[in-house]
Amino acid sequence: MRRVPPSVVDAALAIGCFLSIMIMAVLSRRLEWWVAVLAAVNTLPLLWRRRFPLLVSTVTGISTGALFLTGSMGGIPGASLIATYGLASLSPPPRMLVGVLGTIAGFASAAILQHHQPLSYGPTAAAFVVAYALGAGARARRDRIAVLEERARRLAEEREVAAVRERERIAREMHDIVAHAMSLVVLQAEAGPVALRTDPARAERIFETISATTRDGLSQLRRVLLALRPEEAERHPQPGIESVPSLVEGVRQAGLDATFEERGEPRPCHSDLAVTAYRIVQEALSNTVRHAGATRVRVRVTWRDDALDLEVHDDGRGASAERGPGGHGLIGMRERVAVAGGRLVTGSEGTGFRVAASLPLAGALTDAGTPARPPAS
Repeated sequence: MRRVPPSVVDAALAIGCFLSIMIMAVLSRRLEWWVAVLAAVNTLPLLWRRRFPLLVSTVTGISTGALFLTGSMGGIPGASLIATYGLASLSPPPRMLVGVLGTIAGFASAAILQHHQPLSYGPTAAAFVVAYALGAGARARRDRIAVLEERARRLAEEREVAAVRERERIAREMHDIVAHAMSLVVLQAEAGPVALRTDPARAERIFETISATTRDGLSQLRRVLLALRPEEAERHPQPGIESVPSLVEGVRQAGLDATFEERGEPRPCHSDLAVTAYRIVQEALSNTVRHAGATRVRVRVTWRDDALDLEVHDDGRGASAERGPGGHGLIGMRERVAVAGGRLVTGSEGTGFRVAASLPLAGALTDAGTPARPPAS
């Protein structure tokens, strides 16, 4: 029945109600032309019951009363019951209340004009109550379906937003890993041939650094990709704050005068915050190696009561270092800091380039995977 067009259903109902009235008129020997007209007025509005439920209910109710008063209507008034069902199913509550009051007024008027006892209309009144109840039930069912569809739509949108955020997160992770590793490899590879001719021992250390850097980069890339599998991600945790000194050591081996300083008492923090701090320092050091032309870089980690402060300061070209190819590094850092609810400051301070981030610790959950460490010596 759901595949049948609504107009066909309404037309069938109108024809059925019209024929029932005409059959009753024939059986009661009251078949007159005006009976046919009243029957048409009573049933034809059903064709528009979905568009104008209150108007259709009013017209069918008045014409049903006229048929009852003339003795041409026998049994249950089908057209009025169908219109009542449509009114309860399709109209807002105020119009539905108007329809209910109109129905009650119609019953009272018929009882007064025909001098009948109100109880004599009991079966007909019960039929109208059932029609109202069925219509209200259909309306409630449609409302529930609409709520469920809206909820499903919102869940789908939330899943899409989560997927986009996850893709952006993975893109940031891969950018930081590849940019940092390749920057160190390129720097070491450029120095390798010179060292090979003048200092074979140093050349050997350079090649060992290249090997270690690439292995570490591949390992981190593998962790990022395995993060798509939660059970694997648990066995391969992401690097955290405890890995920052190794970043500085890698830059030092690449030929820069790199120093690391840690102030305050280290505190356990959530793994997401630890990864954010690591990636910020990693990207800042990558920019120093690739764009700054620096000879010295200082990394400082400061633990405060409510925040973790990170600072990477080099003596390179200053503001020109900010104009890396595509500029995705600083954008990625800003996105990471924004997600963590912190602040990021970048730019020149006299000489060199400075990246300073403050990440809030308040409310951060302790993660056993990021243990506290003793202060660096």
